[in-house]
Amino acid sequence: MNKAARLLVLAATVPLAACTAMTHITTVQSNAQVTIATSKESGVPRSESFRTTSFGNYEFKAEAPGKAPFYGILPLKFNGGYLALDILFFAPATFFNLREVYPYYEFDIDKKHVRYKKYADEEWSIFIPLKADEAQGRDALGKR
Repeated sequence: MNKAARLLVLAATVPLAACTAMTHITTVQSNAQVTIATSKESGVPRSESFRTTSFGNYEFKAEAPGKAPFYGILPLKFNGGYLALDILFFAPATFFNLREVYPYYEFDIDKKHVRYKKYADEEWSIFIPLKADEAQGRDALGKR
């Protein structure tokens, strides 16, 4: 492959790679499953890549044997750096990439909350879905 072709492939790949974020999903309970609306996977633990978004949410359903399902939406982190780059270089991108998944999530089905963090060595933050978040998750995944 010549140098110009490699540069073209690199130029096309970098913006596409910037539109996803990797996350690691676990649960406190054993034999649990976590279904996320845009995912085909449900086993845990797992690592998975999700698209960045500005306006959408990722609905989830967490369940374990003998426990009522837990529904909600994933807490997402804001990408201030992407916003700055979008403003400087390509403003329409702000409609696609202002928020992304955190790198780590841990679901507690008994307590009905989601722990999340940006770095492996930091303390967990806790997200408790509102009733509206639960309803949105149930609407999206209640029949799965």
